[in-house]
Amino acid sequence: MDSSGKPSTAQVVVLATSSALTALFYSIYKSRATTVARLKGAQKVTIDQGLKNILSETPGRCVPYAVIEGVVRSVKETLNSQFVDNCKGVIERLTLKEEKMVWNRTTHLWNNTEKVIHQRTNTVPFSLGSPDDGIAAAVRVVRPLDAAELNLETTYENFHPTLQSLSNVIGHFISGERPKGIHETEEMLRLGEAVTGVGELVLDNDLIKLQPPKQGFRYFLTRLDYDSLLRQQGNSVWLWRILTVVFGTAACSTLLYILWKQYHRHRASRKERSLLEEFKEQQKRRMRELNVEEGSVSPSSCAVCLSRERSCVFLECGHVCACVQCFDVLPEPKKCPICRATIDRVVPLYNS
Repeated sequence: MDSSGKPSTAQVVVLATSSALTALFYSIYKSRATTVARLKGAQKVTIDQGLKNILSETPGRCVPYAVIEGVVRSVKETLNSQFVDNCKGVIERLTLKEEKMVWNRTTHLWNNTEKVIHQRTNTVPFSLGSPDDGIAAAVRVVRPLDAAELNLETTYENFHPTLQSLSNVIGHFISGERPKGIHETEEMLRLGEAVTGVGELVLDNDLIKLQPPKQGFRYFLTRLDYDSLLRQQGNSVWLWRILTVVFGTAACSTLLYILWKQYHRHRASRKERSLLEEFKEQQKRRMRELNVEEGSVSPSSCAVCLSRERSCVFLECGHVCACVQCFDVLPEPKKCPICRATIDRVVPLYNS
């Protein structure tokens, strides 16, 4: 809070930043909490021979939000790993990342950074079947890349370091960037992998499909089981809730502090105005006692004796209202005649 009573720039920045972050974290928290609530309310469906009959008797031949657990099965063709023999899957993601050290001019430290320079994802149609090979029922997975928590298994990774020469090292220090190398990875959703899918389950003609749900529900396809998925999402809710409470408390505390300082400034201003009015009344009464007309008193006259010139500054209040002689006769503890503040020290006033 500055001398004018307005909030300082730092206080405004803290209030604005904490309020914005509180709103952001709260919206994320509400979204995650809604997702967890919907996950808990999702209908668990078992892959068996009676699944088609259940869906055919359901209104619209559809379960709007269903949980289904099964193993990955190919429909026609499969994808072969480019690096591992006899490794087959239905989703393959190849990623090339450039790793380098970048000089931070603020902290004067080298920081590790990564940049994806190439990524390709290959998919083939697949379905989720029962772990029991004797059950032929299967659920076709539609648009799997739209699903959240699609954590693929890393089947291959390799790091290719950048060759360094003396001229390269000198150039890196001048440019502030020091390449480390290329990180190559292959990730796959392999055949036979246990997968949990959460989405809209529909019977389309004779084909059962799991597809992205409507009404803003979240689509999941994960190698976690249902309980682990629910626990993972619940943990994220707690994280965003804690962040919301922390930054919300900071915003409220800053706002209350600013309002408290404004209130005290308003009280001090009212008290000062009241004392000033009281002082003016006493000054008029003093002039009547001395039989002095108000117009005959100079604006620079001492407010106490009304005869000598004002010749000192009272600190810390800063009022210039009296001469040295009147200050000397003020009773202890000496207080300013205008604001009644204690006079810590006196500085002579020199008129040029």
